Amino acid sequence: MSPPIDVGTLLEDERTAADRAETSEEIKQVAASATGKKSRLAQASRQLASLEPDERRAVGQQLHQARRQIEELLERRRNEIGAAELEHELVEDSADLSEFIPGSLRAPRALGHLHLVTLTRRVLEDVFVGMGFEVAEGPEIETDWYNFGALNIPPAHPARTMYDTFYLDLGDPETTLLRTHTSPVQIHLMEEAVLDGSLPIHAVMPGRCYRRDAPDARHLPVFHQIEGLVVDAGITFADLAGTIETFTTAYFGPAIHSRLRPAYFPFTEPSAEFEVTCTICLGEGCRTCSQTGWIELGGCGMVDPAVFGAVGIDTDHWSGFAFGFGIDRCAQMRHNVADVRSFVENDIRFLGQF
Repeated sequence: MSPPIDVGTLLEDERTAADRAETSEEIKQVAASATGKKSRLAQASRQLASLEPDERRAVGQQLHQARRQIEELLERRRNEIGAAELEHELVEDSADLSEFIPGSLRAPRALGHLHLVTLTRRVLEDVFVGMGFEVAEGPEIETDWYNFGALNIPPAHPARTMYDTFYLDLGDPETTLLRTHTSPVQIHLMEEAVLDGSLPIHAVMPGRCYRRDAPDARHLPVFHQIEGLVVDAGITFADLAGTIETFTTAYFGPAIHSRLRPAYFPFTEPSAEFEVTCTICLGEGCRTCSQTGWIELGGCGMVDPAVFGAVGIDTDHWSGFAFGFGIDRCAQMRHNVADVRSFVENDIRFLGQF
């Protein structure tokens, strides 16, 4: 009982291709070719449906073993290339003090520029302003009611476990905090609109947020979000999906699209996570997107009636949607930054690229 492809030949071909790769970019292309949606392995897997159940099980096990062996040899070659590139970089970046020219300290210093995250925030603001949104801001120190209660997250609500919060020693215990998201600005906007009769609302809210997250390649305790809020008559989920798609293509380019998947958020119902085409492989499938071709960017949904009730908006006349995602994540994806900690390490070699 043989698989739709010669596994031995396939492994040898991929090993040869991996050995020929000399740079991280080349091994990335080899990986995409070996395990992506158009690879021989993927094509063979699609043929399993035509086999009898017993044969399908046996052949499937062989293909699974082949995929694991291919991934292992790719990872081994990737590590070898990474080590060689790091050694080369260290040699290239080593300081040669013999090149010091007396008096050079008096030379004019090069001017700096805005940080990549700030640049990304400004570009995002420009995109949304072009779509008809206004830009709003709010305080970074909030009360528990604005950060949680008004957003349908009362005390002891299970959703509070989603946030590891910095509480301040101010007032009663756990009543004042550093905001965990920019959603409190939505509450301020809706309260003001009800008081002064300025509904409808079409606004985005960028800003800094805080959570007690351990720093890693995708998380920082101080990070940046941008959220959007639309409150108007006759707003539907279709308006939300169209807005997300328009933003995605405007910011990432026409080759990148969005899709929505069901999710849960206490302040929206129905809720969805929105994903965009992987900017690394353009949907072909790679390690970054776990071979799916998609990357999660943020959350969205229709504003929950309980949130409207907290601010006094009449749900018989008004409806709306909200969305939010990380500015740091956008910068990571658009510029292919592997580790978000690079944004705060103040390495001029990194920052000077942007």
